[in-house]
Amino acid sequence: MTALTAPRTTNHRVVHERLLPVAANAKIFQGAMVAINATGFATKGAVATTLRGIGVAQATVDNTSGIDGALSVPVRRGAWQMLNSASTDQITRADIGANCYIVDDQTVAKTNGGATRSVAGTVADVDASGAVWVEFP
Repeated sequence: MTALTAPRTTNHRVVHERLLPVAANAKIFQGAMVAINATGFATKGAVATTLRGIGVAQATVDNTSGIDGALSVPVRRGAWQMLNSASTDQITRADIGANCYIVDDQTVAKTNGGATRSVAGTVADVDASGAVWVEFP
């Protein structure tokens, strides 16, 4: 293939909201960062190396007494405001476009914490308050 020499219409797909099956023994609060675990079930964001950030929960779902997939959570992707980590792990405007990492279900960090954290998404912005806007896939 060659590079464009004229404008073109590019096909795209936009999936704004997904209904994802929740992991056993998981409680996800509305507004929480949601991740997919190693077995493909939704769980809240947490320090782990086997998660993939996927979006933000649109409802609270309590599957603490259920098996994998007993309940589902509506999750939206896009850019969402998360709390910023502190000190040397704080994200700045210089990190826009870089990956950020899951600290908990509302906080992201600049580094993977010595290979202990999973990718949350991409830093889309850091606003004047210092909050991080994370672009979830």
